[in-house]
Amino acid sequence: MTLTLAHYLILGAILFAISVIGIFMNRRNVIIVLMSIELMLLAVNLNFIAFSHFLGDAAGQIFVFFILTVAAAESAIGLAILVLLFRNFDTVDAEALDSLKG
Repeated sequence: MTLTLAHYLILGAILFAISVIGIFMNRRNVIIVLMSIELMLLAVNLNFIAFSHFLGDAAGQIFVFFILTVAAAESAIGLAILVLLFRNFDTVDAEALDSLKG
């Protein structure tokens, strides 16, 4: 059995749907929201790599490296903000952080 482009696209769509469900089902925990955003980016990367492979063009794979770089920076900054929020408010619950409103 050979894997076709449709197999990769279906897997990417499933991962993207799981991440959207993770964001909408659990808006309170900021860590799970960040993990869902990362899963969403990985689903998009899977689609880029699949199209790049099946079209024989390396541009999609190069673009994935830029996306992974931005995702790593976003994760590092997001986790640093979460650590500071946990130190100051003793929670990572998004609804408990109402004192941040202006």
